[in-house]
Amino acid sequence: MAEQHIASAFDRDLEGIQAKIMKMGGLVEAAILDAAQSLETRDVELAEQVRAGDKAIDALEEMITENAARVIALRAPTAGDLRIVLSVMKISGNLERIGDYAKNMAKRTSILAEMTPIDGSPTALRRMAREVNEMLKDALDSYIQRDVAKARDVINRDGDVDQMYNALFREFLTFMMEDPRNITPCMHLHFMAKNTERMGDHVTSIAEQVIYLVTGDTPEEPRVKRDNTSTDKSLAPD
Repeated sequence: MAEQHIASAFDRDLEGIQAKIMKMGGLVEAAILDAAQSLETRDVELAEQVRAGDKAIDALEEMITENAARVIALRAPTAGDLRIVLSVMKISGNLERIGDYAKNMAKRTSILAEMTPIDGSPTALRRMAREVNEMLKDALDSYIQRDVAKARDVINRDGDVDQMYNALFREFLTFMMEDPRNITPCMHLHFMAKNTERMGDHVTSIAEQVIYLVTGDTPEEPRVKRDNTSTDKSLAPD
């Protein structure tokens, strides 16, 4: 009877933590899309909402960490149960970082709203953000469903985000070379594109945690990165 009581208490604690994870995930998904939309529509008010909303994401991450630490201390989970708690902590950490990147994007929107628009770039960035957002939805679904195949699919799609970033990087270079007045806005846009690419990396880390949770192993094959902006000699000045 005592063991059953402890098990049911652990299950209740875990359900509470996982509910917070899903709430946090929903807030982060909204932050990604709102940050990208605020750039495309030059909506400074929406950008400010993204920045203000990051506090709720941070608060949830802190609560999840505290709750998970309490479960470890009081319930002493072993084997698979411990993997669940550790995975939850790492997933919440990745979600918090994604929220930070969305907030950083929103900060630059207020600056870019005062500058001459760079044709097509905000739309391309929003398309990239939507892809990351879809990856995040699938990563969280794979966590709830314990779906390793879906998690691996998310990992594979990160290469598409890298390629979008590479294309935007080259586009920004072209704009800057054509007109020096484009340098400042293109630098801001480049940092926003890099933030979005880094969001994809953190989503991939969430998917890797799902694989670890289900199998007990981290993916053996190294993650293939297709961000070649730091190594591609064709991007270097003559």
